[in-house]
Amino acid sequence: MRIEKKATLVSTTIAFLLVAFKLTVGIISGSVAVLASAIDSLLDMVVSIFNYFALHNSDKEPDENFNFGRKKLEPLAAVIEGTIISLSALFILYTAISKMVQGSEIDHLSISIGVMIASLIITAGLVFFLNLVAKKTGNMVIQADALHYKTDLLSNGAVLLSLVVISFTEYTFIDPLLGIGISIYMIYSAFPLIKEGILMLLDAALDTKSVTKINKVLNNQLDISSHHDLRTRQSGSEIYISVHVVFNISTSLYDAHMVGDRIELAFKNLFPDNTVYSLIHLDPYDDSEEAHLD
Repeated sequence: MRIEKKATLVSTTIAFLLVAFKLTVGIISGSVAVLASAIDSLLDMVVSIFNYFALHNSDKEPDENFNFGRKKLEPLAAVIEGTIISLSALFILYTAISKMVQGSEIDHLSISIGVMIASLIITAGLVFFLNLVAKKTGNMVIQADALHYKTDLLSNGAVLLSLVVISFTEYTFIDPLLGIGISIYMIYSAFPLIKEGILMLLDAALDTKSVTKINKVLNNQLDISSHHDLRTRQSGSEIYISVHVVFNISTSLYDAHMVGDRIELAFKNLFPDNTVYSLIHLDPYDDSEEAHLD
């Protein structure tokens, strides 16, 4: 089993345990911040389960129905995860505002504080583990999961701090106020996740820095006259590069092919953490639109 799949199983199991603890204590104590954290953990569990199946299916080999494989399940999972985070944040925001308007009391503070301390320690360990897997594999789904649990880590710390302050001061308005802050932060964290996933689903070009590196490789090829029609996109952990390279008309097909292979290898070396697919069109003359206009 791929380490990415193992990571999603670990995060699912931990999320289930956190949901059980937080939801029970949140209902007993009436703390909107603890309940908000419980709802977030419940969504974490659902998302982690979805991520496991997304990774499982994205690994399937290309077939007659999906000629290029199913790697776009990874950015799709990221978009769904970001959307779920945003929707849960809106629910937490609504609940917190209602509590602030109506007023509420918090009971069993000591139990709530104990659960949040345990939650903070467990989540910190999970974030450390997911970050290790994300750095090792460069997988977008695991990166999204790590970011999600990192926001949980920060929100758990904030909830714990608010409960401690309330236990000493009895300023219960801090609880819904913190719930509002957590919801806003969740939406802020989800936005780049959704944006990156959508751009990948729409086959957006690689970032400017990556395209510049690709152009540098092509410009350093002394055996080609020029190049044009460079196109790039990314699908999950796979990068696709298409380009036309122009040779002298007297260059043999064999020599041109060897140069093409060298360029493909250079592209792969540019992105060692990704699978790179190159489509290099060998032109005996410049057939670009600019050349025709000239």
